[in-house]
Amino acid sequence: MSFFPPPETYPPDRHAGPPKASARWRRAGSPPDLVTGRGSCEYLATGAGTRGDYGLYRWNMGPEPSGPVPHVHRTISESFFVLDGVVRIHDGRTWSEARPGDFAFVPEGGIHGFRNESGEPASMLILFSPGAPRERYFEGLAHLAHGGQRPTDEEMAEFYARHDTWWVDDV
Repeated sequence: MSFFPPPETYPPDRHAGPPKASARWRRAGSPPDLVTGRGSCEYLATGAGTRGDYGLYRWNMGPEPSGPVPHVHRTISESFFVLDGVVRIHDGRTWSEARPGDFAFVPEGGIHGFRNESGEPASMLILFSPGAPRERYFEGLAHLAHGGQRPTDEEMAEFYARHDTWWVDDV
């Protein structure tokens, strides 16, 4: 009988050779990577920077109501961890208030949405897995929010489809 439990299965090795100093830093107080119409986004770890494993973003919302209505992603999961303020998160059934320390995981195909309707700023971490190139999606929406030329309905539908965002009606 062994003191240790049976071994778990880990992924295959992805690094061979000597250890190396390869950590990347983003210091507190660094300017946001993207300013949206009603807040900002910090690209903490992009899919490109994690070899497609995940993307991690700090989403900062101003006091004005903002956030997407219920939708799904077919190729990526999405997780939310509230840092500050109150964020309403849709879990596929209902909207619930999430406060600092609350966490929600949404697997691929799971209905979800989030909104800041509190009248106060709010901030959360958003994790996508695998690491899809969400930066272009966020930047496209910010361009529209800053008064960029409005695409046709067909162009918007293609934009959302290209970024694996599928709106859900009657939720």
